[in-house]
Amino acid sequence: MIDLLDVMLLMLFAAGGAWLWRGHGIRERALALAKQHCAKLDVELLDGNVAFRRLAIVRDIRGQRRVARIYGFEFTVTGEQRLTGTVSMYGRHLGNIELEAHPFQAPPLDDKVIQLDDWRRSHPRADDQRRVD
Repeated sequence: MIDLLDVMLLMLFAAGGAWLWRGHGIRERALALAKQHCAKLDVELLDGNVAFRRLAIVRDIRGQRRVARIYGFEFTVTGEQRLTGTVSMYGRHLGNIELEAHPFQAPPLDDKVIQLDDWRRSHPRADDQRRVD
């Protein structure tokens, strides 16, 4: 026969399963946001995953304390180093994404460099033309 303890254990088991199921969906969202952020900054997300680190009580943008799931990931800029980053999620909403300090590669400027002497020859000033005439 089923008594009250059995019902409570069943409800506790169901609640735990629902919490884990929801956590999986939040992890997938955190992964998608980390991929977008890495693509925007032109760094490579390594291993294509995020890992749950901890639950923490942190302050949001408005200064209110909220429970956040913190996920960690690794990325690289040069392909030589593995650097770490974190994604904070308030439920399904993004808290913030932080990346470890990393070098960045500036775009090459070879085709955009203009020699000053060449520019002056092609753009004479108005008073220089008067002197020549």
